[in-house]
Amino acid sequence: CSFFSSNAVPLKVALINADPLGEEINVMFKVGEDLRQDMLALQMIKIMDKIWLQEGLDLRMVIFKCLSTGKDRGMVELVPASDTLRKIQVEYGVTGSFKDKPLAEWLRKYNPTEEEYEKASENFIYSCAGCCVATYVLGICDRHNDNIMLRNTGHMFHIDFGKFLGHAQMFGSFKRDRAPFVLTSDMAYVINGGEKPTIRFQLFVDLCCQAYNLIRKHASLFLNLLSLMLSSGLPELSGVQDLKYVQDALQPQTTDAEATIFFTRLIESSLGSVATKFNFFIHNLAQLRFSGLPSNDEPILSFSAKTYSLKQDGRIKQVSVFTYQKRYNPDKHYIYVVRVLREGQVEPAFVFRTFDEFQELHNKLGILFPLWKLPGFPNKMVLGRTHIKDVAAKRKVELNSYIQSLMNSSPEVAECDLVYTFFHPLLRDDKVEGIDGIARPADTSPSSPTSGKVGGEVKLSISYRNSTLFIMVMHIKDLVTEDGADPNPYVKTYLLPDTHKTSKRKTKISRKTRNPTFNEMAMCYYNGYSMETLKQRELQLSVLSAESLRENFFLGGITLPLKDFNLSKETVNWYRL
Repeated sequence: CSFFSSNAVPLKVALINADPLGEEINVMFKVGEDLRQDMLALQMIKIMDKIWLQEGLDLRMVIFKCLSTGKDRGMVELVPASDTLRKIQVEYGVTGSFKDKPLAEWLRKYNPTEEEYEKASENFIYSCAGCCVATYVLGICDRHNDNIMLRNTGHMFHIDFGKFLGHAQMFGSFKRDRAPFVLTSDMAYVINGGEKPTIRFQLFVDLCCQAYNLIRKHASLFLNLLSLMLSSGLPELSGVQDLKYVQDALQPQTTDAEATIFFTRLIESSLGSVATKFNFFIHNLAQLRFSGLPSNDEPILSFSAKTYSLKQDGRIKQVSVFTYQKRYNPDKHYIYVVRVLREGQVEPAFVFRTFDEFQELHNKLGILFPLWKLPGFPNKMVLGRTHIKDVAAKRKVELNSYIQSLMNSSPEVAECDLVYTFFHPLLRDDKVEGIDGIARPADTSPSSPTSGKVGGEVKLSISYRNSTLFIMVMHIKDLVTEDGADPNPYVKTYLLPDTHKTSKRKTKISRKTRNPTFNEMAMCYYNGYSMETLKQRELQLSVLSAESLRENFFLGGITLPLKDFNLSKETVNWYRL
């Protein structure tokens, strides 16, 4: 038995399994909270997951058990191999919630091969989409980084449903939950596979919108089930006004296309909310009294799943920063090759560490040995760009000097587990490409074979109802530019023939991306367009880049004869530009 640091100070209880071959059963026992509300929220999420699975959509939801055992008390199942987002983020300091890479690097630590990491990233994309839809529809509030969890396998899930149906936690006179749901830049970093928008984020948006529309079809089911609980005495489900939140969230009167546009705007609003990260930061500060170095059963470095010692690995005779390599993962960065020779070894081992990982070692040595004079660490601040060869060359010399000073310092420091864990080979260090270097991804610079050509694909939804043609521009992927820079794409459309250009429609402009998501109803033709008339028309679509200091330039286009479409039903497809 131990206890958690949240307000109710719940117990963590390990129950002995009656089955001698079974594992221990870990539960959290809470007193002071009405767990009936948690039970209800989890039951609603379980029903959502069942609906999605019946429709062939597996969002890889983590559904755990919860049991109210009496008034304001009960047990909650603990999901193994999982950590809170706060615990992951504070590995990068109290401001870790403002950084983009913690979640991705934590997942990579437990999924070191590319195949494992891709699978974990995929699990994250699908489960994050399910969490966004479920928490929005049920109005789950009080969302801070201690009640959102991540499994080693990439599955994200929410815990603690003490606030729901839009009853937000207040901070003075302000709502703590300002965004429609929790979607932060470090989550987007995992989804995109880096800092820039990719087609993986388009998949995420499509999953969210598909999941949302499937739940909308069963709006009456959820409203009826919740209404059965009105007399139960739950403080946040006591009247019809509480049900109205779910009804409004489900938008029952809108079409699927309109709901897709609506939820896409919610995604944009949530991702653009600074309030969520600030809320996480405030929670980090509140929990500072429980922080410090990890306990013995926890990783001592964020990029190593275990702790290693001199006794396990053997004494280090020589160590030096051998060289540096340019990598793409997917963004350009430099990694430093460290040559490690141990006693009893003929051939040295090579480990690969980033500048940030060296800095993490130095910071944690400062916590472990506050009274010792440690070697000075190279300055991270660099004027201009940091990921260039000259900076890498300078840092290689500085890091080598730092390592030499560190290994020549007192044995208490030089031979501690933290140092030996840092130099222990990881699975990523044993890869063949680790020694040979990693090739740059397909180049789109002026020297590239694709230079000067247009390219990419656009995803459209085309439908006709009530004498109206609806065309929704959903996504574009793999745009190409002559100079290799990321464009500012927007879409312009005409319905031809159109001598006076009265049918022109434009989408919003997306900034600095080759893979924009729009989900906008770009045009609606109302007057006088029968289905027979439309079959004689063509849809002309152009993609351009909006430029402030020069003319907008053409990125690609397509002309689609409407006679080729069955306008009596919606067509959703990708088209090559």
